Amino acid sequence: MERAENPLISWRRSAVTLLLTLLLAACSSDTPTLPHLAPDAVILTFGDSITYGTGASRDKSYPAQLARLTGRKVINAGVPGELSGEGLKRLPAALKRYHPQLLILCLGGNDILRSVSADRIRANLQAMLTTAKEQGVPAILLGVPKKSLFMHTAPLYEELAKQMHVPAELEILPKVLADRDLKSDPIHPNAAGYARIAQALDGLLKESGAL
Repeated sequence: MERAENPLISWRRSAVTLLLTLLLAACSSDTPTLPHLAPDAVILTFGDSITYGTGASRDKSYPAQLARLTGRKVINAGVPGELSGEGLKRLPAALKRYHPQLLILCLGGNDILRSVSADRIRANLQAMLTTAKEQGVPAILLGVPKKSLFMHTAPLYEELAKQMHVPAELEILPKVLADRDLKSDPIHPNAAGYARIAQALDGLLKESGAL
């Protein structure tokens, strides 16, 4: 005959299970949620040469590879050499032209290379995210490495993502640009590097509920 479980042990087991469930729920809520992207949704990728795909053919840029991964239409609105202030002026027309259901923003690299202040870059990016929000377009922020011996995303991207409550991919660009096998030159990925970026963004879209 089976012995009845001690009620105290049973209570403790239930309490532990509840605690673990709450901890897992808290961890899963770290990434802000995004509206689900319908099959005919348009994603606007907006940025500089990293978005454009410098260093690879256009069909190997990260927007082109992201389109194949997600099955959604992805617009490549990358302009090589663009500064964040120039992007701020260009964004409203791009939003009006393409009517996207999601914006992926990756700007600031050229500012960092030219030693533009972090406050100025943050202000420009914040204004772009605000412009998109005012038009009902949710956004994802793609972090850019700061100038240093070791590849790490500039702190302003994480700070801004938390402030604006938008999902952010903060690790993939430093990882790609730290690996010479994934680069076409010192500051641009090659096709394999862009594939890694697309895969990371596809994962973030799934994690945030967009896919």
